[in-house]
Parts: sequence; structure tokens; C-alpha cells
Amino acid sequence: MLSRNPYRPNRTAGFTLVELLVVIAIIGVLVALLLPAVQAAREAARRSQCSNNLKQFGLALHNYHDVFKVFPPRRGGSNPPAGSSADPTRTFGNYDRLSAFVALLPYYEQKAMADQIAGGGKTSTGMTIPPGGPAAWYSGSAAGIYDPWSTQIKMLLCPSDRPILNSGNSHNAKNSYAFSLGDTVGGDVTINGQAHVTFNRADGFLRGMFGGSQRCVGMNFITDGSSNTIAMSEKTTNGIFSGRTGSGEDQKTAYCYTIPAVLTNPSACLGVVTKGSYVSVQIKSTHGNIWTDGQAEVVGFNTVLPPNGPSCDGSNDSSSSADAQGGVITAGSQHPGGVNGTFADGSVRFVNQNINTGNLAAQQVTAGPSPYGVWGALGSISGREPASDF
Repeated sequence: MLSRNPYRPNRTAGFTLVELLVVIAIIGVLVALLLPAVQAAREAARRSQCSNNLKQFGLALHNYHDVFKVFPPRRGGSNPPAGSSADPTRTFGNYDRLSAFVALLPYYEQKAMADQIAGGGKTSTGMTIPPGGPAAWYSGSAAGIYDPWSTQIKMLLCPSDRPILNSGNSHNAKNSYAFSLGDTVGGDVTINGQAHVTFNRADGFLRGMFGGSQRCVGMNFITDGSSNTIAMSEKTTNGIFSGRTGSGEDQKTAYCYTIPAVLTNPSACLGVVTKGSYVSVQIKSTHGNIWTDGQAEVVGFNTVLPPNGPSCDGSNDSSSSADAQGGVITAGSQHPGGVNGTFADGSVRFVNQNINTGNLAAQQVTAGPSPYGVWGALGSISGREPASDF
């Protein structure tokens, strides 16, 4: 009978240090391989939710059109009563600047807020607010917070967007979406005898679905076909409203100002960026900071520069406000490769950032085909250009 050698130590099962290091290395490789796939899956889910938001807006636009036989104006409302120059708190009226997001409230399941705005009310300090709300850009700094203006509606934000909610106009809710101005660059210019081609005035002539103040478009205006005409898209922001000198900031999230050359040559805006970032220029981030304000650069975009490109204010001044009467306001998103867009027929499609933009050095037109390629054609409502192959 054999017996165990009492001087030989017991051997127990286990990993050696080398084996453990090999296992850790394999796990690291697997994580490195899986992480991009997980991130891609998350972004796909965010993009799907963003697309769904725009689909809901498409339905809201059509429901509004069924009632009023036109789409809402991008900017509307009522002017304050006589004597409004003595309105230091900007609470006497909404100054004809309510955005289409406000007009559409009952049609994307926000009727309670629409009724609250229509009924007037009070601010957090007891200031009386008339029916229709205070100034569309009112931030609550003068007479207390006005709840409808500060209440964030989840559907107004794309999950891939990252607005800085506590910066800039901190008492105003945000928006990640915008209304199409078409291929109009705007500005106080005259083209072929047509004067006042501006973004915000009632006499402004714009070729998109959402023009200047109180300008409403019906389906009968869209002669290029509802499936060939874009109504809404994305416009991302970084939430920093104020003007500053920018160098290294993402071209999708900010807006360069004092570039009057873009009114006659939109490609001039491309000269203020390098590798997707602004380079030592004056910039602002007005878009998306005040969802109730119908000014073009706050809730609008035009189909000139391709999606995810830079934006430039054509005003010949140093103001960092959101009151530009012309410029290129470019659609943009945090999605790789392009933006989601809602078309006049209610469909939602992805627009590639490499879409054809034609001759970006050309001056805007007031009639006929767009000079800005397929992207410009998608923006114009009656340009008589085919755009079905974008």
C-alpha cells in the first residue's frame, strides 16, 4: 500500500499570475470591442426618439392645418397695447414674437399649457400677465418667473442634444428643433426689384414654409410637392446665449455674427471655421435657448449651407442679440452624419450632411429653382425644382 509523502506540500487549484493577467487582457479587449457597439446602439435609440419627436410635430402641423387651413406662423401673437415703450418689465404683451411651438401646443398634447397662456396669469412675484403671455423672450429677471415660459417640454429636446439648462437664459425652457425658412438668406436687400427680404418682418419675402411675422403658408402654396419640401429639422445648441470670442467651439452649436458678406455670398461663412470649429471670431448661441421666441435664429433654419455646418449672422453690427434680419442658420444635430427632418407631408427622413448644396457663392433668388442644389430645393416651397432623389 502506497502512502503519501509527508514532505510533499498539497497542490490546490488556482490561477497563476500570468494566467490572471491573460484573462484581464482578454476582458479588456472584449470591452474595447463591445463599447463602440453599445454606444452606437444607444445613439440609434436616441436618434429614433428624436425622429419620433419630429413625427409628432409633423402630425401637430397637419392637425393645425386641418383646423385653420394654413400652417402656423413661425412668429406671431399680438403687439403690446399703446404706450408699450413704457414697458420696462416687458410684460404688457408678447410683442408679436410667439414661436410656432406656442401656436402648436394644443396639437402635441399640451393643451393645458396653451389654456394657461391664453388665460393670462401672474408671475412668481405677483405681476399680472395678460392673455397671450409677456414678451416672447421674457426671462423672468424683471418681474418674476412666468411658469409657461420656464416649463421644459420634453418633446422639444432631442435626446442626443445636450443643452446647458442652467446657463444663459436660465428661466427659459429650451428647444432642439427648428422651422424651415427655405433657401432665403434674408437681409435688407433688393433682388430683381423685390425689397425687404428679411427673416422677421411681416413684409418679408421668404421661400420656406415658415416666413416672417404673421406669415402663414397653406398646402396650396407648396407647389413643389409636400414630400419634396422640408418643414422642420434639428438645430443643436450649447446653451450659452451670450456673445463671446470663440476659438475651438463646435460649428454646429454656435453662431458667428457681424458677417454681412453672407447676405450675397453664403460661402463666406465657411471661412470662419477650421476642421469643424470656429477660429477667433465673435460668436453667440442664441438658437434653442428661448422656445417661445419666434425670431429666426432662435427657432429657424435655412436650407443653404449643408446640415452640421457653421451659421453666420449677416447683420453689420456687434450685437449678440437674437434679432438678425438675415444670415445663414444651418440645421445641425449631435447625430453622426446629418439631421432628421420633418417634411410637409408629415414624413420624417434623415438628411445626410453631404447633400448637394449647389453654388454656395450664388446670391439668393426670389423665384425659380434654388441655386443651392438639392438642399435648397427641399427648402423652397415653389421653386419648380425636382428634389426627390436627395
